[in-house]
Amino acid sequence: MATVSPQAPTSGPSENPWTYSLRLPNDPRAARISRATLRAVLSSHGMAELTDTAELLTCELVTNAVRHSDGPAQLRIRHLCENRLRVSIWDTNPTIPAPFDAPPRPLDRFTALTEAAANLDATSGRGLLIVRLCADNWGGYPLADDLFGISGKLLWFELTPQQNAYEIAA
Repeated sequence: MATVSPQAPTSGPSENPWTYSLRLPNDPRAARISRATLRAVLSSHGMAELTDTAELLTCELVTNAVRHSDGPAQLRIRHLCENRLRVSIWDTNPTIPAPFDAPPRPLDRFTALTEAAANLDATSGRGLLIVRLCADNWGGYPLADDLFGISGKLLWFELTPQQNAYEIAA
């Protein structure tokens, strides 16, 4: 019988693209499980510097998927090229929330503060604003019934190492 040892985590980002997917039930624990999975994947691939921001944004999108759909969701974590990370969340609700229903555009701090101030008394609804502020790129698109019976929507964001959610929010 042969014994196989796991590879040690790399010190820097992998050069080859990779993808991980996690199917999530419609359960309030899904956001916590997604964060733990994301942390393990990024650490294993030498992308730990993205962990804080990626966890924050992933948690926002997974929480929305659980809150606004009745079915399961799926988390996909992809290394695209160089140090670019794309995280996407699929859920069964076909309605794409604004502004993810339009092409991404730059969001400056003044516009973000204006949007937040317009809803000062709201107890929810700032998660997508946080995603737009902290991500390098973001978007969404509908998924129609196809050969595999998948429908709903997919929301995504991309990060590169130079972004830091905590510096942006300050």
